[in-house]
Amino acid sequence: MIRDDEPDPPLPRAAPPEDESAPPGYRALVVVVLSPLAFALVFACWTLFAVLGLELRADLAMGEVAFALLLAMPLFAGALASLPMALLARRIGGRRVMLGCLLLICPFLWWISRADHYLELLLAGLGLGLGAGSLAAGLVYVAVLGPSRHTGLALGFYGAGMLGAGLSYLLLPLVSQAYGWRSAPLLYLLPVLAVAGLLWLFADDPDGSGPVAERSLATALLMGLRRLRDWSLWRLVITYAFFFGAFVALALWLPGHLAARYDFPLRVSALWALPFTLAVGAGQVLGGALADRYDFRSLRWWVSAFVLVCLFLLSYSPFTMQIQGVHGELSLRYEAPLWGFELLLVAMGAAMGLGLGSLMRLIHRDHADEMALVGGLALTLGGLFAALLPPVFVLGRAWIGLDTAGFMFLYAALVACMLVMLADHVRGLPPASR
Repeated sequence: MIRDDEPDPPLPRAAPPEDESAPPGYRALVVVVLSPLAFALVFACWTLFAVLGLELRADLAMGEVAFALLLAMPLFAGALASLPMALLARRIGGRRVMLGCLLLICPFLWWISRADHYLELLLAGLGLGLGAGSLAAGLVYVAVLGPSRHTGLALGFYGAGMLGAGLSYLLLPLVSQAYGWRSAPLLYLLPVLAVAGLLWLFADDPDGSGPVAERSLATALLMGLRRLRDWSLWRLVITYAFFFGAFVALALWLPGHLAARYDFPLRVSALWALPFTLAVGAGQVLGGALADRYDFRSLRWWVSAFVLVCLFLLSYSPFTMQIQGVHGELSLRYEAPLWGFELLLVAMGAAMGLGLGSLMRLIHRDHADEMALVGGLALTLGGLFAALLPPVFVLGRAWIGLDTAGFMFLYAALVACMLVMLADHVRGLPPASR
């Protein structure tokens, strides 16, 4: 078992065969550029419902719980698709899987623009979730074909595709205001088709040789599930899944939360949520780049502790406190100003991004030969956690009666995650040190 204080064991990484007809570095450049674009577009499609929430709820008379389930549907479907698609990408090539998944979500984007019933939107959201196959396949693609000396940087750039949420924050309110919400899903059709075309024209896959390619997908999935009994595969994945799921859920929830808390129009609140996504994206690039040079295995503790403090402060709702003084009753009121709330969000987002970027590099360093399995597992757990959060946020607000119930739940979930990390750390110590 690998302990937190041990240096990373050197793992052999088979370099893919270079294309003799391509200039040096061409394949790595294509991988690093096109894969994050595909990631960003899929992520932007997932935020459609969140940014168009007011119009959708008004047109279809949706309650809060129904809307939360709508937000969760793409995440749930994406979580279920991540591991099989990652293993499929390992078998037939990430480019083919990414290309297929991008083309797959196009009819569902068109369907959203024509949907008249809640069930139609749910089914269309289910179809959008299948685009997560592109995320999982892209992760395998970058890990295998990315620049070997800067794998962390390449994985950080790929993870920065989460900035696709910011793209939705900027564009969708403008399109919805000008042409109606039904035109907004069509905005992404042409870019998705364009990136799919670029992948088809300029990207390629390594030769599908070796024992992995000779097994069927069902066999590979079954063998992967058996491997999951090894706890060493879960050690970094659990922390990564928390940060990934928390970011995705907050990206969907923040525009509506800011609109309700500060009485903003949704397009204004979406712009105020944008710095959070930018901070996460920048943090991922920095975390991946630094993890190429340093062993950041203990960084997850510091990042988790910092995020925990931010969540604690964000959990405070405005309140008034009455104090009986010697000269009469004193009244104190607390309400976080917008700039303070925004500053906490940006600081927390930068820390989450730093954790995501460094953790994915460490996962690759420890499990380079099983990146499809472990990376797919990380996206699966993160997607399931993200799908759980929108309904929990709504139900928590109804039960507790506070708008900040979502931050409270994330605080409790991170405490549980850190306790698991601590138990794993203690279990890995020699008996005399416990």
